[in-house]
Amino acid sequence: MDEIFIQNDDQRAILDSVRRFVEEEVTPRAAELDAQKDPEDAFSWEIVEAADAFGLRTMTLSEEMGGMGVDSTTTAMVVEELARGDLGISVVFAQTLKIAAIMEKALNDDQKARALVPFVEDPRAVLSICITEPDSGSNGVLPYSAPLKTNAKKVEGGWVANGMKQFISNSNRSRFFLVFMQTDPSKPMTDGVSCFLLERGHPGFTVGRVHDKMGERLANNSELIFTDCFIPDENLVGEVDMGFKTLGTFMPSSNAYAAASILGVAVSLYEKSLDWAQTRVQGGKRLIEHDGIRAQIAEMKMLIDASRAYTHLATDCADNQEDGWDPTLGALPKAMAS
Repeated sequence: MDEIFIQNDDQRAILDSVRRFVEEEVTPRAAELDAQKDPEDAFSWEIVEAADAFGLRTMTLSEEMGGMGVDSTTTAMVVEELARGDLGISVVFAQTLKIAAIMEKALNDDQKARALVPFVEDPRAVLSICITEPDSGSNGVLPYSAPLKTNAKKVEGGWVANGMKQFISNSNRSRFFLVFMQTDPSKPMTDGVSCFLLERGHPGFTVGRVHDKMGERLANNSELIFTDCFIPDENLVGEVDMGFKTLGTFMPSSNAYAAASILGVAVSLYEKSLDWAQTRVQGGKRLIEHDGIRAQIAEMKMLIDASRAYTHLATDCADNQEDGWDPTLGALPKAMAS
């Protein structure tokens, strides 16, 4: 992270710690894990536990909840630094960090005691948010009525859920889940969806296929299957049919964190390219001394810095929505970084 983007000594100390974690725990293992044939073998509990020891896993929670209370911009910086070591590791913690922050905002006191306290105490606990289905995605808010297929029907004392989610990050590893289900089938997702808190092993709630991806392999994604899954009323997060309100707390910073993950990969590639251009000799001079190569490397640096500035604008606005929120900031930084 260039010094110009670091705003204070706290950020500098956090980033130094993350950089040390990446150098000691991620970089030495990433290539071997990425090469594993079975996607489940590419996941490393040792890295998760090491991240917990560094204080990374819970840093978005308030100090009262056992975290560090870092803001969204600092979180984006952390996500970027993690991605310099490996994109998958960045995704594992980007998901967990943002979902932990959502849970602290959205859960009631009883739910926090049942979920956030065990999450903080368990060095292996990671989190998932469950929206994407075979027919819809978390960014597929359509301009017409398109309810989720996974549904929860009201019964005495709770809800009975049926359906399937897919491509859910961390889901075969997570301990706690925020699951979005259609509770009013006559309404679109924006009006008829409710959010539920579930713990791993809940009856009727099982992990399906683990997706065998071409990249980002150190993060697992899988299907989640709900078969007559009874969810008690006390697991409803917020109000009935108002899940999109909870989701709204997730979206402003979510895509900015995705942009930060992409940036971390770009920075790693830029650094390797610059090093090669400064050492490789071609035509009697170093590559960096060729105008065409020098121009390409300069453009890489320009686009990285511009994308980072755009990402930090989005995260700063996400934390200060009383000043207004531009919906394009939920998507364009990610698009630019890509």
